[in-house]
Amino acid sequence: MEATALLLDAAAVGDLVLLDPLTEESLLHTLQERFHRSDIYTYIGNVVISVNPYRSLPIYTPEKVQEYHNCNFFAVKPHIYAIADDAYRSLRDRDRDQCILITGESGAGKTEASKLVMSYVASVCSKGEEVDKVKEQLLQSNPVLEGKRPHLTPCTQQLKLRQDCRHYGYLNRESSGLPGVDDAAKFRAMQDAMRVIGFSPAEVTALLEVTAVVLKLGNLQLSSNYQASGMEACSIAEPQELQEICELIGLDPSMLEQALCSRTVKARDETVLTTLSVPQGYYGRDALAKNIYSRLFDWLVNRINTSIQVKSGKQRKVMGVLDIYGFEIFQDNGFEQFIINYCNEKLQQIFILMTLKEEQEEYIREGIQWTSVEFFDNSIICNLIENSKCGILAMLDEECLRPGMVNEDTFLTKLNQLFATHKHYESKETQNAQHIMDASLLPQCFRIHHYAGKVTYNVTGFIEKNNDLLFRDLSQAMWAARHALLRSLFPEGDPQKVSLKLPPTAGFQFKASVAMLMKNLYSKNPNYIRCIKPNETKTAMLFTPELVLAQIRYLGLMENVRVRRAGYAFRQLYGAFLERYKMLSPRTWPRWTGSDREGAEVLLEELAFPSEELAFGHTKIFIRSPCTLFELERRRQERVAELATLIQKMFRGWRCRTQYQLMRKSQIIISAWFRGHVQKNRYKQIKRSALIIQAFVRGWKVRRAYRRYFRSGASARLANFIYRRLVQKFLVGLGRNLPPLSVMDRTWPPAPYKFLANANQELRSIFYRWKCKKYREQLTPQRRALLQAKLCASELFKDKKTLYSKSLQQPFQGEYLGLTQNSKYQKLHAVSKDKLVMADTVRKVNRASGKTVPRLLLLTTEHLVLADPKAAQPKTVLSLGDIRSVS
Repeated sequence: MEATALLLDAAAVGDLVLLDPLTEESLLHTLQERFHRSDIYTYIGNVVISVNPYRSLPIYTPEKVQEYHNCNFFAVKPHIYAIADDAYRSLRDRDRDQCILITGESGAGKTEASKLVMSYVASVCSKGEEVDKVKEQLLQSNPVLEGKRPHLTPCTQQLKLRQDCRHYGYLNRESSGLPGVDDAAKFRAMQDAMRVIGFSPAEVTALLEVTAVVLKLGNLQLSSNYQASGMEACSIAEPQELQEICELIGLDPSMLEQALCSRTVKARDETVLTTLSVPQGYYGRDALAKNIYSRLFDWLVNRINTSIQVKSGKQRKVMGVLDIYGFEIFQDNGFEQFIINYCNEKLQQIFILMTLKEEQEEYIREGIQWTSVEFFDNSIICNLIENSKCGILAMLDEECLRPGMVNEDTFLTKLNQLFATHKHYESKETQNAQHIMDASLLPQCFRIHHYAGKVTYNVTGFIEKNNDLLFRDLSQAMWAARHALLRSLFPEGDPQKVSLKLPPTAGFQFKASVAMLMKNLYSKNPNYIRCIKPNETKTAMLFTPELVLAQIRYLGLMENVRVRRAGYAFRQLYGAFLERYKMLSPRTWPRWTGSDREGAEVLLEELAFPSEELAFGHTKIFIRSPCTLFELERRRQERVAELATLIQKMFRGWRCRTQYQLMRKSQIIISAWFRGHVQKNRYKQIKRSALIIQAFVRGWKVRRAYRRYFRSGASARLANFIYRRLVQKFLVGLGRNLPPLSVMDRTWPPAPYKFLANANQELRSIFYRWKCKKYREQLTPQRRALLQAKLCASELFKDKKTLYSKSLQQPFQGEYLGLTQNSKYQKLHAVSKDKLVMADTVRKVNRASGKTVPRLLLLTTEHLVLADPKAAQPKTVLSLGDIRSVS
């Protein structure tokens, strides 16, 4: 309900349908007031007005997306997300194709609005790998289409371009860049976007090369000369630019020069080559540049559509976003303003018809009688322009195609003759006929009374711009280029497909395009966003009333409001209406048990509004005048204040009662605690006194028993006490002076008294056995096996070996020769064929001479082997079973 309150703010209503009184001044004041509050969006019914703040606002966060997802359009604060969500849900749930029309001047924020719509739809639509891919490609199409405006600085060397844009005639000569804009970063973003969409590196390079050709064409300068016949001819003044263009597209420079400076005319079987004058040459050059750029842009759009198109066989639902110029009224209006304003007339026509149709359908759905609405029908203006027999565009085409001397004066004369009595057309000649003096209307101009105001058009250039013909020689030259992309843009240049039929005029093409657009819009459910530019300098949060007022008129916002509020200005579902205003009647407050419609009828019956101000539909309540709605809102605010006072009174009473009860409860708790404390202290005093008395009594009894039994058995008790004390002292001292835990250390402290000698010896034996046990427990299996071998050796060699005591500290290794490391000895081990126990060097004693010679001794589990250390050959191999003794 908070958002509804914002819509009903009398100072700056969120929905201009509720504006009262409705004037241009009040509408302008409302937009200005909301703009200063940073509320850049305003409704006209389901139309969104967007005023460009020229700065970032924190209203496009993911939280905002969730807030407007699946919302009620009029239950939330005006926002572009609301119309995007309404269009998306209508597409998804009702299976109705949608179209969002975004209009406004240059700089009003149309492109940004289209980005926001697409980003919102991409955020809330279904998920999936393929869907995410298409969404990403769709969002990346904006940088690509914006990047089509040349900022090629990062690749100037490859394309043979200069970094300073002032060098190129087709670009803005004031500055080489915009402040705060990083051309290199934008170019990289465009390249990344093209890669996401699916452009190959070759396609990107080809596109940039063709764009560079357009820039370079603007630098081609022509010079005048005369032929022998005296006819004027033109030629290329600086061949360098021509050479660079031909290198980029793979074309012979002479062929392009001939196409630019001459023209081939075919009449039946004759072919005539005529030279062009300098103005004609520049006309052909500019026509070629415009055609290349236009066709390249069309190719780019078709290429993007190919990447994101739905696979065949799948259900197609369409949401179109149309970003189009708004109505234009300049000091000097030409052919471009004429066709743009014609398109806006058609859009205004479809808006009025679709809005009235939507209103009528809602009235029929709700069972309310439909009354005809008076409004300005601009079909008479559309017919004035587009009538196929006697419209302005038809007359312009007729003049362009008529043989003989044709210029703007003959065209204007024909218009004056046809529309002399038309109430929406005037010129200097028609004013003179009516004896009207108007110095603002010049002789070469005519004026049309559009829905947004009177616009004066200068006919100068109408004929030339409507023709805008591309000479056949230029098309054939482009088709002859070896550049694949450029060649594909001019299929009519193929000599095999030469057609003598004149191409359609610009006006005819635009009219056909508008007709197709209108047909497309009629087949879809339209949604409208009107963008407004608040100031000319693009200063953040600056509102220029005169500029905004002019756009209010151009956009037809007053007419939009009048049409939308025709009949009943406000309508709302019964449930929401009753929830908001039920406190105004004691019969519906605080709870209504009946149906929502019955509750609304009871409520409004008690409020006694005139019956002609109200209408009850099947699901909605309709209120005719905004005054009635604001009166209802005023009563609600008064009632809310009364209820707030009542709530405050009840709350204060409840708080006082609660505070009293809390204080009373606290006092009871404190009293109980204090009484308990007093009793506890008294009990402690009594208990202390009783303990003192008991202590004296027990002491008296003990003293009496002690005096009776003290002398009997005193010596035995003393001796026993002393004995226990000495034993205790001995054990405590022994515990403090235990010897080290090493098993090799057999020291032990002597007994301090003789009667303790046996006990001391027994304790020494127990301690040593315990120490040995602990030592064995910590041995590893390998160490345990080694010690067992030492034990076995000890039993064998004890008292039989001179160096036995010194060898005890050395671990038994067994293999001392390094048989595994020495490859020379490895075959010795193979002789025994069983497990090796010991291998070492010994000396063999000759019994006859007593001389000794070195030998290698290998002892295995079954054999004894003696070998020569030099040859590493076994000398003697004995089985252990054959050995009886060792001496």
